[in-house]
Amino acid sequence: MINLNEEKIVYYYTKTIMLSELKLEILTAVSWKGLFQLSIGEDKVELLEERVKRYFPFCSVEKSEKLNSGVMKQIEEFLAGERKVFDIILHMEGTEFQKKVWQELLNIPYGEVCSYSDIAKRINCPKGQRAVGMANNRNPVAIIVPCHRVIGKNGDLVGYDGGLNLKKRLLELENRD
Repeated sequence: MINLNEEKIVYYYTKTIMLSELKLEILTAVSWKGLFQLSIGEDKVELLEERVKRYFPFCSVEKSEKLNSGVMKQIEEFLAGERKVFDIILHMEGTEFQKKVWQELLNIPYGEVCSYSDIAKRINCPKGQRAVGMANNRNPVAIIVPCHRVIGKNGDLVGYDGGLNLKKRLLELENRD
């Protein structure tokens, strides 16, 4: 993705992108391995710094529009309804269980939804819907790892870091074709 000559720096950039009339503050952060974080909302730089410190204590965080431009372009295309599949290398750091859940989220097709219990069954943890919910909540790469496509067993929209209004908008975007 990016040749950073193995420098241990995480580069981030923030940008306001519109989803219809909804203003979204997007933060992307790339590492030497790929996209490390994609967050929605204000004041996400502090969250990024905490994650970097947790996983890479000797890393620094620097701002770079250039190194995040490819990711931002794909997010803009997605939010404009022009992209359904992302072509981005991910650098996912978390527990083995979280990574298993996030990998399964990547299998949910554009425009479709499933429940937390569906995901739990797919990863051979049939009674683990609450743990799946917690892993969803810790998803560091929103939108690209589509945690917004996971709903309650009864079809209700539940739990989304960006808020239920945003979750609803993302699902409507994917179903407007």
